[in-house]
Amino acid sequence: MPFGVLADLLLVVHATFVVFVLAGGVLALRWPRAAWVHLPAALYGAAIEFAGFICPLTPLEKAWRRAAGGSDYAGGFIEHYVTAALYPSGLTRPVQVALGLLVLVVNAWVYWTVWHRQRSSRRPRAQCAQTSPEDLR
Repeated sequence: MPFGVLADLLLVVHATFVVFVLAGGVLALRWPRAAWVHLPAALYGAAIEFAGFICPLTPLEKAWRRAAGGSDYAGGFIEHYVTAALYPSGLTRPVQVALGLLVLVVNAWVYWTVWHRQRSSRRPRAQCAQTSPEDLR
């Protein structure tokens, strides 16, 4: 498979991961067990932003682009694809911290909602009247 195609596929995987990190907690609203996959991913994504690191997928994508005869880009994935569209001046440290905080705030709200729903569903509900199978006939 040509390296250009691999780089493009990795770009799609990387973008999907970024969206999952930011909004994947919404899956836990429907499927609470999705939290077991999403929480570590969200913590990893926030940690990358807070620490100022570059995701390991970025250098791999760049290497594949060079191997395909193209040129790579300066900076990281977020800076090149996301920040370039939102913040033309480039990725700064405060923007990185803001992105990390955004990940935490969005996911804190989603998981609070999941926790609240599960807690509410476990409470015994008062029944107005007991219905037996004979009453339904």
